[in-house]
Amino acid sequence: MKSIYSLLVSAVLVVCAVAPASAHQRYIIEREIPGASKMSAEQLREASRASNAVLKEMGTDIQWVQSYVAGDKIYCVYNAASEALIREHARKSGFPANRITLVAAVFDPTTATAAK
Repeated sequence: MKSIYSLLVSAVLVVCAVAPASAHQRYIIEREIPGASKMSAEQLREASRASNAVLKEMGTDIQWVQSYVAGDKIYCVYNAASEALIREHARKSGFPANRITLVAAVFDPTTATAAK
């Protein structure tokens, strides 16, 4: 299902057109969580609370931007100073980080009409 992953990565790139702050880089994290799309609002709220608690402890070198639930996966967008911080957050929060991809570029529909 590589094409689904590519499509979701493209969608995330278009939605997240704001460049990350200063020395932070943008990452997309793929988390394989069986039944993710069946998680209740309360389960998502609890996952968010757990993530936020760890992020608060870790400081300003890592920031959670947004997440997308699709099938048995959650795709998260983070700004971080390093991939190691993403892995540390995953370990401390108990969430898997099956794939971490550094965002190389961001574009959106307005890119087509940008000046050369």
